[in-house]
Amino acid sequence: MISAQYLGMPLEINDLDHENLEYFAFCAKHDFRLQRCAACKLLRYPPTTACPWCSELKSEWVPVEGRGTVHSYTEVHHAIQPAFKAFTPYLVLLVELDTQSGKPTKEEGLRVIGNLVRPDGVLAPKEDVERVGIGTRVRMVFTDVAPGLSLPQWTIDESASGGAPWRYKG
Repeated sequence: MISAQYLGMPLEINDLDHENLEYFAFCAKHDFRLQRCAACKLLRYPPTTACPWCSELKSEWVPVEGRGTVHSYTEVHHAIQPAFKAFTPYLVLLVELDTQSGKPTKEEGLRVIGNLVRPDGVLAPKEDVERVGIGTRVRMVFTDVAPGLSLPQWTIDESASGGAPWRYKG
């Protein structure tokens, strides 16, 4: 079992959750890996016991480049957890990875969730939050929470070029 605190919020991964224990064991080494189906060869996220596309039970963990484009986001202004209040507004991003983009269909790309953070893994300041929207290029970084537990997160990929992201005007 993995048990830790992140910004005052308890995190726990039970011993029976084999797929997530394996996933987070790689993340703890800052090694981003996903399951690849033995039958259809598609990658999947989140980790699970069977392929969502063909129901095959066998898979292998393969390294995946943590780069992609913001597919959607939520901007949080009212933190439920008290420790997050100092970081509002903050972003929760849904990122479509460059790897396997548009597969198995253009509507069902490989997408991974995480917070927007600075390159050092700390939640991003307001000026970074305001720069990010749908279409922003991001890269994965890890936030070390406790020995054996690191969270995959997203930071702005300053080396990427692209147009202005779309942001909700509210």
